[in-house]
Amino acid sequence: MMRFVDEYRDADKARALSAAIAGLCEPGRTYTFMEVCGGHTHTIYKHGLEDHLPESVTLVHGPGCPVCVIPMGRVDDAIHIAERPGVVMTSFGDMTRVPGGRGSFLDAAARGADIRMVYSPLDALKIARRNPDRQVVFMAIGFETTTPSTAVTVLRAAAEGLRNFSVMCNHVMIIPAITAILDSPGLRLDGFVGPGHVSTVIGCRPYGFVARDYGKPLVVAGFEPLDILQAIHMLLLQIAEGRSEVENQYARVVPWAGNPRALRAIDEVMEPRPRFEWRGLGFIPRSALRIREKYAAYDAERRFDVPGGRVADPKACQCGEVLKGALKPWECKVFGTACTPETPIGTCMVSSEGACAAYYNFGRFSRRRVREASREAPREAPR
Repeated sequence: MMRFVDEYRDADKARALSAAIAGLCEPGRTYTFMEVCGGHTHTIYKHGLEDHLPESVTLVHGPGCPVCVIPMGRVDDAIHIAERPGVVMTSFGDMTRVPGGRGSFLDAAARGADIRMVYSPLDALKIARRNPDRQVVFMAIGFETTTPSTAVTVLRAAAEGLRNFSVMCNHVMIIPAITAILDSPGLRLDGFVGPGHVSTVIGCRPYGFVARDYGKPLVVAGFEPLDILQAIHMLLLQIAEGRSEVENQYARVVPWAGNPRALRAIDEVMEPRPRFEWRGLGFIPRSALRIREKYAAYDAERRFDVPGGRVADPKACQCGEVLKGALKPWECKVFGTACTPETPIGTCMVSSEGACAAYYNFGRFSRRRVREASREAPREAPR
């Protein structure tokens, strides 16, 4: 039973797992696994986990970064609302730097819009209580991880009878995104490192179709180095044994059936949209949520006139290919040159969970691996 963070970063255990992973790899075969969650991507490159894997194992990155998948048109719609007289727009910090066709929230603030960073939708509710003469809008983003907090905030606003608070709902769902990835032509994957945070809400059961219908193993994983190495070992063990199942490496946090109270709150307040545009993936049916008619008074898209236009991504930006796992960040022509965290062209360089930001911040600018770290654990020296 592990209790402390150091136990999840034990170097000896990591070397043992690395050797076990190498032992499961068939000679001459390659393996490609997608870590869906951007939090996993940052752990992988912060701790150099790729260097502890055999050359035959490749990790690619999925669309699990909530800021990265927001299309430019939705940013422009939010700025349109923010620039109306009497409006206070609130959002999480990384959302303020996401570029749209008319710049970012920070650019709009420089032009005079009242845009404030919050740590929770409940913070936005406090601003609404303190400013009854202003319309306060919360730019809601994220997968099922953050959706319950938005739903609970709407329920609280309704219970208090607040009429100057609303939500621009951009919450997306992980299952349609994984389905879109699996249906992408030409993308060969051998399995998935399943998202940990999302699964604390939805559980493991919804991923059953990945193994059942597509024959791909999926292991829900935690976010420490040993979590991810163990998940990769579990994936390779399934392949070696001819199995395709959903397994839960993160059982210390993720319940198999999810969080029923959180799911009930979401279902009470929100419903699936007929379709929603994802950056890089295009329109995906029933992949995002909107506020139900019952709570229409708290839906910013009903309260304000929203243009709803589409904006094409900059031609130089290849975030879409990175989000689909078709491209490594360092293969993008502007990565680390024109596009940096200080001057982002695409969302993958903005977010704390973006793959490009992970590669840039932790110095992975090429395909090169540290060969010494990727070898099997050394054998005992002869006596």
